[in-house]
Amino acid sequence: MKLLHTSDWHLGRSFHGVGTLAAQRRFADQLLATVAEEEVDVVLLAGDVYDRALPNVDVVNLFDDILARLNAAGVPIVITSGNHDSATRLGFGGRIMERAGVHLRTRIADLDTPVLFPLDADRPDGPQLAVYGIPYLEPRLVAGALDAEPASHFSVTEAAVKLIRADLAGRAEGTAAVVLAHTFASGGITSASERDLAIGGVGAVPLDLFDGFTYTALGHLHGRQRLGEAVRYSGSPLPYSFSEAAHTKGAWLVEITEDGLKEVRRVDWPVERPLSVLRGKLQELLADPQWTARETHYCQVTLTDDDRPANAMEQLRTRFPHTLVLMFEPENARDADAKTYSQRVSAAVDELDLCCGFLDHVRHRPADDGEQGVLREALASVRAGEAAL
Repeated sequence: MKLLHTSDWHLGRSFHGVGTLAAQRRFADQLLATVAEEEVDVVLLAGDVYDRALPNVDVVNLFDDILARLNAAGVPIVITSGNHDSATRLGFGGRIMERAGVHLRTRIADLDTPVLFPLDADRPDGPQLAVYGIPYLEPRLVAGALDAEPASHFSVTEAAVKLIRADLAGRAEGTAAVVLAHTFASGGITSASERDLAIGGVGAVPLDLFDGFTYTALGHLHGRQRLGEAVRYSGSPLPYSFSEAAHTKGAWLVEITEDGLKEVRRVDWPVERPLSVLRGKLQELLADPQWTARETHYCQVTLTDDDRPANAMEQLRTRFPHTLVLMFEPENARDADAKTYSQRVSAAVDELDLCCGFLDHVRHRPADDGEQGVLREALASVRAGEAAL
């Protein structure tokens, strides 16, 4: 049996002000193409279907389209809710959708209720695959119901795993077990676009909590990574912050037989526009041929010029038109930058010096001769007006 492990779709998320719905539609095409090409039997989605609890209509329609296309292909999907989702809203209609092959695991009551599939389609009465789903569990809200005190991410996740193990122990020998969990397991490498799961308790659960399961499909971290042969994060299908610039996006293709976990291999989904993080002096970035390949990328640029260049973003976009983030970190800090604004005001010798000091403070670049001339004229006009009163 072939499973496609995905997570963190974050449907509806924007990227530094750029809408990603078109990119997410492209991902949907990649997902369905992989399902067909690899003859996938079941798709796993380990949380964060949406980017917010109340997604907009276009986003819901996109998810509906993905589910309809999977249904038309005859491929079921098992879904847990993540910390970005509303478990209640995502789980609405779950018992009805089961009949269409959409298996939602968003409720505590369903923790020990697996979705069952025959490991061999030709032997429906043979060994089974049991897929369990652990949604994101907010410790403060679920610890009481799970009898998990004191409330922490470890305690509630441990309680959920105990329920799963108890159910699995009562099933036929040879039953394979896959667990979907939206959590932060120790050993996972974070990126900037995940929300902190440490609110309310310990921020990570130990890896050995998942020992003994055939495969554990984790969600929450956006970088695809292997914590153990049978415990992995699929990562997000699209990059959602520049900290993910080095990621190769995709999923894990998991094959399970009656003998256990046979193979796990990468499936890569190239992004339409890669991310690049550039650093250097403005004129060097604009002229150096080594950056030619980055001209079509989304860029985050850090300028290291000692003085902040005028119209820096406009100049950068003449070569890197998709620059989204611009930062300044001068290589050599100027004496002026070490002064507070109040120190500048108290040290000003006249009105012109005060105005020039303000310009330098807010833009990290002193006034040039032309700007000083404009300021002199403005100050002279004010003085003349005051004298005429």
